[in-house]
Amino acid sequence: MARAMYEYTKTILSKVSFDPALFCKEVQKAIHRLLPYEIDELKIYIESLVRQNPELDQCLIYLKP
Repeated sequence: MARAMYEYTKTILSKVSFDPALFCKEVQKAIHRLLPYEIDELKIYIESLVRQNPELDQCLIYLKP
């Protein structure tokens, strides 16, 4: 079930990547919902999205330890 939440989170983040404010809000939700190892995987995924959409870099502050 938790893996399904991770995949769902990735889907949502890709759909809202057009709006940095909404993207940041979804990142915050994801951090509260996912397991620690999934958050590590999500960091990698988000960093790849940020390379494609540099305006999303403001959301990286939520991924700092």
